Amino acid sequence: MAKYDKADIERRMKGAVESLKGDLSGLRTGRANTSLLDPVVVEVYGSMMPLSQVATVSAPEPRMLSVQVWDKANVSAVEKGIAKANLGLNPIQDGQNIRLPMPDLTEERRKDLAKVAGEYGEKAKIAIRNVRRDGMEALKEDEKKKEISEDDQKRSEGDVQKLTDTHVTLAEEAVAKKQQEIMSQ
Repeated sequence: MAKYDKADIERRMKGAVESLKGDLSGLRTGRANTSLLDPVVVEVYGSMMPLSQVATVSAPEPRMLSVQVWDKANVSAVEKGIAKANLGLNPIQDGQNIRLPMPDLTEERRKDLAKVAGEYGEKAKIAIRNVRRDGMEALKEDEKKKEISEDDQKRSEGDVQKLTDTHVTLAEEAVAKKQQEIMSQ
């Protein structure tokens, strides 16, 4: 049974790029973005729950997030959860609503965030290259077992390299876009 599976390799590379995009969406750009609160977990009803399961998050203004808590008893727990997430936001309680004004980013903070975006990109490219290595090893193994010809191995190695180049470029573009977004505030 051949070990090489092009579809699996492509799926894993796409997964690395999607994971990168998720990481990048959590970086603050100075503009209100509801995905900024995705990593927030809140202790309610005796367990830890994602914020999205206890409240509605919206961005009514470009520099303001609003969190509408569904159960009035959970307002202070949500406020604590946001504070614990260490996002640099100061929650303002307004009944069952919590407002989160987005502070201006300093030039230094912007540079730090752009650097973090670059680090996320490097991790994604490493993940893509690891998938490439797995694919190349599977092809060598298949050729050694005489399950594919040497020509098929070389052709498939070319396909794996093309997939790698495409996904590395996608990762680099996502990082460049995010860095541009961060620095242009």
